[in-house]
Amino acid sequence: MKIQQRKITVVGAGFVGMTTAAKCAERNLAAEVVLTDIVEGRPQGIALDLNQSAAVEGWTTHVTGTNDPADTRDSDLFIVTAGKPRKPGMSRSDLLEVNGKVIASVAETIRDGSPEAIVIVVTNPLDTMVHLMRAKLGFPGRRVVGMAGVLDSARFSLFLAEATGTSVKDVDAMVLGAHGDSMVPMPRACTVNGVAALDLIDGATMDALADRTRHGGAEIVKLLKTGSAYYAPAAGSVAMAASILNDERRVLPCACFLNGQYGFEGIYMGVPAVLGAGGVEDIVELSLDTEARIQMQKTAGAVQGDLESLRDLGLL
Repeated sequence: MKIQQRKITVVGAGFVGMTTAAKCAERNLAAEVVLTDIVEGRPQGIALDLNQSAAVEGWTTHVTGTNDPADTRDSDLFIVTAGKPRKPGMSRSDLLEVNGKVIASVAETIRDGSPEAIVIVVTNPLDTMVHLMRAKLGFPGRRVVGMAGVLDSARFSLFLAEATGTSVKDVDAMVLGAHGDSMVPMPRACTVNGVAALDLIDGATMDALADRTRHGGAEIVKLLKTGSAYYAPAAGSVAMAASILNDERRVLPCACFLNGQYGFEGIYMGVPAVLGAGGVEDIVELSLDTEARIQMQKTAGAVQGDLESLRDLGLL
């Protein structure tokens, strides 16, 4: 598929959405990036500002701001950021009902206007919302994926770089499981330019960094007081979009629909996946020790609990 034929829609013009749209445009991932929101004037104003910045920076993507779902028709890829963000003291699961209704509405627009699209969900609680999105769309699981592991692994990478005194460019970290307090950082899979991170720091330090990663989003929410993270979530979703649209086949941790992998069936959870033109082209199964397997069972239980809550609310 030629770049000039591609169309990306970013749903939600909050901080995550507007930053995502900007990054997609700056990287020329598509001929058109549509930014849509229910607030009149906001996506239009952001689009106008971005298009004016193109005259300075030289990228050629056109950004369209709109409140009309019809403008998203025939999109190749959707990045869904719409929904309420967390406030201090809230868990991601506290957002179930309000954001579940948002996802159900967005799914209708996608299904009716872009039935061949690939969908990346960023809305929290992530694993639950991507499960709901697929259920409402009826798409194959490979075409509906959640952005979480890229973000969580990026946080883990930064903390490891700071602890080891090395460049974050050389750090590779891996986080599995749900995007929440039950996520499963994988210390044995972390390296610094091929060197095992556990050869550079002791186990106690690694455990502290893993715990900080689990609460990385809450740490930012607490500092901001009136918002949540947006630069890193946007960067993660755009990295996934680029791998899909350019068929880069990068191995990125993301929330995928599992059909027996890691011992789970019919549930979305964060795992390393090969992202290419078809969406999730393959799921990579890591060798897990006993502790990691126990943690994966716990994180699956947390997701199942949220799914039961969605059913009780009549949303699933």
